[in-house]
Amino acid sequence: MSGPAKSEAETALIETARRVLPAGTFGNFSADVVIREGRGGRVWDESGNEYVDFLLGSGPMFVGHARPEVTEAVLAQVPKGTTFFANNAAGIRLAEAICDAVACADKVRFVSTGSEATFYAMRIARAHRRRDRILKFEGGFHGMSDYALMSMAPKRPANFPQAVPDSAGIPAKVRDEMLIAPFNDLETAVGLIREYRDELAGVIVEPFQRLLPPRPGFLEGLRAVTAELGIPLIFDEVVTGFRFAYGGAQAYYGVTPDLCALGKIVGGGFPLAAVAGRDELMVHFDKDGVAEDEFAPQIGTLSGNPVAAAAGLATLEILRRPGTYEAVFETGRTLMAGLEETLRGAGFAVRVVGEPPLFDVLFTDRDVTDYRTTITADAGLLRRFNALLRERGILKGESKYYVSVAHDAADVRHVMDAWAEAAKLLKAG
Repeated sequence: MSGPAKSEAETALIETARRVLPAGTFGNFSADVVIREGRGGRVWDESGNEYVDFLLGSGPMFVGHARPEVTEAVLAQVPKGTTFFANNAAGIRLAEAICDAVACADKVRFVSTGSEATFYAMRIARAHRRRDRILKFEGGFHGMSDYALMSMAPKRPANFPQAVPDSAGIPAKVRDEMLIAPFNDLETAVGLIREYRDELAGVIVEPFQRLLPPRPGFLEGLRAVTAELGIPLIFDEVVTGFRFAYGGAQAYYGVTPDLCALGKIVGGGFPLAAVAGRDELMVHFDKDGVAEDEFAPQIGTLSGNPVAAAAGLATLEILRRPGTYEAVFETGRTLMAGLEETLRGAGFAVRVVGEPPLFDVLFTDRDVTDYRTTITADAGLLRRFNALLRERGILKGESKYYVSVAHDAADVRHVMDAWAEAAKLLKAG
């Protein structure tokens, strides 16, 4: 079976993209597909090929594409104006909804991207502690800032706590401001936090790191030592916020940080993200609430944009409906079990890693608990498997199945059949 057929129109768009965009892309996804539209749990490319969508725009479309309630909210706002650089009712109500839902959130400050949210969360921790260094975990993804792009995906990991830059163009001095610990290794992390306690401004962690659930006691241990030492604990919930539970991963795992970064779902598919946290930290955004040298200005042209806020409010209303999360988790559990059974049945050593709303398979016979065990898996097999799935109408990222509210029984059957066919071809070489 060859890949999906390309129309002349899509081929022309791909050629134009290669002429005007670096690598022919927006920097996110493969250059060889141009999406035309999405509805529910499916998308169509410019050639009319249909895909079951487990990419979900890299996660925001948790309630499905073009969800009528979200579309209606957006269309109601657009004729009234699309941005004001001033407070608006939808943004204020969305902030209230976040404060009601998220345990650590006394106050909310809106930004436009998850990268901004994590960047400002780290800045607030520095302002509060009057210290510079941040501890993060190897393999943790916190956006595109210089600080975040330290040991996110090092090809040659260094000895802890040495940071390794993941990008060209980062000043050499930045690596001295970041300390790196292994995810899910509480003893090492606590040891580093205690050793550098007088230099640390904060600790930032994805409570669910990429695909890795926290080991029992890991998040609780981080919470205990940071609380003891008065060091702000930051949860990066750009991915997990409102995905694992209405209150996010902090509700799902039962551990409350001091600050969190939110994005993706909270904007309903529009550019909106947020920093949320305790009053004593968020006050650093208030010029009149702190001393002049403790104020952290934050200005963004589209922060709290009313269209995005309206979409976010409509999305959260859907997620509050009884049974919503139960249905997503049931779908995800079915998919995780089916993926593992299919590949093991075909003779592959695999680990299906994650939680029901967000998971993937790794081709390995080792338990996967941290970044260094993930990179021992056979990445080439996974790429080939993903390519075979794309040919069979499955759209996903290199390493993630995002499950949505909109995925139904027909979508599950489609992907199960695709897995079975792809596994046979992968085994045949």
